[in-house]
Formats: sequence, structure tokens, C-alpha cells
Amino acid sequence: MRGTDGRTDQLFSYVSCEARVPVDHPLRPIRMIVDEALEVLSPELETLYAKTGRPSIAPEKLLRALLLQAFYSVRSERQLMEQLDYNLLFRWFVGLPMDAAIWDVTVFTKNRERLIEGDIATKFMAAVLRQPRVKTLLSDDHFSVDGTLIEAWASMKSFRPKDGSGPPPGPGRNGERDFHGEKRSNDTHASTTDPDARLIRKGPGQASRLAYMGHVLMENRNGLVVDARLTRATGTAEREAALAMIDERPGTHRITLGADKAYDVAAFVASLRDRVVSPHVTQNTKGRRSAIDGRTTRHPGYAVSLRIRKRIEEVFGWVKTSAGLSKTRHRGLDRVGWSFTLTVAAYNLVRLPKLLATPA
Repeated sequence: MRGTDGRTDQLFSYVSCEARVPVDHPLRPIRMIVDEALEVLSPELETLYAKTGRPSIAPEKLLRALLLQAFYSVRSERQLMEQLDYNLLFRWFVGLPMDAAIWDVTVFTKNRERLIEGDIATKFMAAVLRQPRVKTLLSDDHFSVDGTLIEAWASMKSFRPKDGSGPPPGPGRNGERDFHGEKRSNDTHASTTDPDARLIRKGPGQASRLAYMGHVLMENRNGLVVDARLTRATGTAEREAALAMIDERPGTHRITLGADKAYDVAAFVASLRDRVVSPHVTQNTKGRRSAIDGRTTRHPGYAVSLRIRKRIEEVFGWVKTSAGLSKTRHRGLDRVGWSFTLTVAAYNLVRLPKLLATPA
């Protein structure tokens, strides 16, 4: 018998969001890890808010919503609020009941600024990695490092002389700007849209663009990121960030650090050895002499590090495609850096349930 296409809505519903989410849904173990980390961070979050006044958006809900934005490739916070309004899975993960009103996007953005000021993204990633069951997955001896360009939210038309000279742009909202044949560099020019962005090109023959540089430090046992940061894009940023991340690793025992050819620089290799770090760096012998010699290459672990090092590209691939961070949605070093760190933390969260479920 054919059913009727009736649309009579019930006045009351007694089904909760919890009942709607399947028991084997991938977000369930992720939320358990997230909630445990947020409970540890509760004292830190408390310091970001005044003791009196109207209650604002709970920072735990705010952070869970931003993680969903990375998990499900949501383009903007405005679209995220729209999804939260009708997506029961999103409501369940954030912790909103079915009849709760959704926040205004401007209020949501303003409250996000508090998390940026408190550097909560870095502390959240550290809290996840400190959980006992997660800590057993991490290597204390073998690491890899790499960097990638994150395109800035600024056009090439905005890259203008710092002294204010040069022809003005054409009339209109997106006026024409002919900069062909004009010599431009970071020393003499800056973006009027995002002054922290730098003009850089990835390699010879490639187009220059305004960008930042994101850096990650990955442990080699399971390919989890243990440190992430964002800097201005310069020719030495990768090596400087690598040394800064190594300096913050606990312990004084010898470790290994895998890296690609861009790190094969005599000064960098010497700095690693001064820090009791074995430089498992890919040799760059193209028209030059490599700083990596037989002291390093004769060990079997060197070849292993070079093979495992390539897994760090999986981090950048997920961050730029699934999480949509090939071009940032924010401006300024602090905001873009906070977004990059939280997105890398989301990458760890996506991988952790499967790693934790795998027998040792």
C-alpha cells in the first residue's frame, strides 16, 4: 500500500540529538578526546572571562564548533552558523539542544578573539597529546619537520610601495592596477590588506604570491603532529622555525630530525648537532656540496628517517584540502597562526580514534 505524502508536523518531539547520532559514528570517539582536553583547559579558559556580566558563548562550545569547521570543510563561520541551525550532528557535537537558538555570526567571531588572545589552540593541541592513552602513541626520539605556504587573504593589487608612491588604483570596487614591469620586493612594498603577509614564490619559474609559512614537527612513530606554528614567509623561516620547535622539546637525550633538501644548509646542520640532534636531512648535491656526510648517512636509521619523513606531506595535504586552508580566511599573523594550529590539532583528532583502536 502506498504511503501518503503528508507533512503534518508534530507539536512536541521527545527525540534528543544524542539518540539521532549512531553509536558507531566517527565523531563519538573524537568528542570524548576533545571533552577530556577541554576539561583540563577549563582553568585556562576561566581566566579569559570576567567574573560578572552577561554570560557569553561557552568557550568549549566555541572550540568544538571551530573543529567542525575543519572536519567538514565549512567555508566560513557564517555558513557554520547556518549548519548548526539545522544539522543535528553538528548540534550534538557542539553540545546544543535541539531547540537552542544559534549565535549571531558577529557574536561568534568576537568571542573567537578571546581564544586567540589566550593562545588556546596551542594549549588545546598540547592537552590532547598529554592524555595518557595518546602519549603512548608518540615517539620521544625520532621526528620530522617541514614547512608549507599558506596563501594570504590579500590580492597582488594590494602590494604597494611603503612610502605611498606609485600610481593609484583605478576607480571602482576592484579597480585595475597595472604592476607589470614594476620592481617589487618585501623591503620596499607591503600589502595594504594584510601587512604581515610576504611576497614569496615556491620555486624557480613559479609565480610569486602573498603568503605565510606554516611549520609542523611530526613524531615518526604514528605521524602525529607534536608542534605547529606559523611565521612570515622568508627564505630562512623553515630552518628558524625548526630550531625553535626543537628547542621546546622536553628532555636532553639525542633525537633524530628528518627534513628535505631545503634544510641541507651547513649552519642549520651545525646548529642541530650542537643541540644533540642527528640531522637526518636529505642531501642536496645539485651543483654544490652537501652538509650531510658519512657521520650521518652510514647509519641504517638515516634511510628510515628519509622514508618516514614523507608522511609529513599528509598533514599539509589534509590541512589544505579537507580543512580548506590552502588560502586562509583570516588576516594578520596572530589570527592566521591560531587558525593553522587549530587545524593541525583537528588533523590529529581525525587520526587518533583509529590509532587508539589498533592493538599495540
